[in-house]
Amino acid sequence: MALVELSVVPVGTTTSLSSYVASAVRVLENEKDIRHQTTCMGTIIEGDMDRLLTVVGKMHRAVFDAGAMRVVTVCKFDERRDKPFTMDTKIESLKAKLGQK
Repeated sequence: MALVELSVVPVGTTTSLSSYVASAVRVLENEKDIRHQTTCMGTIIEGDMDRLLTVVGKMHRAVFDAGAMRVVTVCKFDERRDKPFTMDTKIESLKAKLGQK
């Protein structure tokens, strides 16, 4: 299992980027095997690493398809092979260490 946090940013467009971001996030609506969480600063996707890399490419290209002439995509990868983990288990572990439920 792997997690990827990514931010897809069109360069040289308007100051409002939400329509371009929406085109990238829309890709995830068609990827039923990829769990995701979009935040105000990026999107986290969860699944098999090879699938995630494919989806990142699709999201990157979707912003070009939306009209951007230049796109910068920044990714952070977290992959474990010693035990299963998810977005939820990472948060649960943090909360346990903070003494929260």
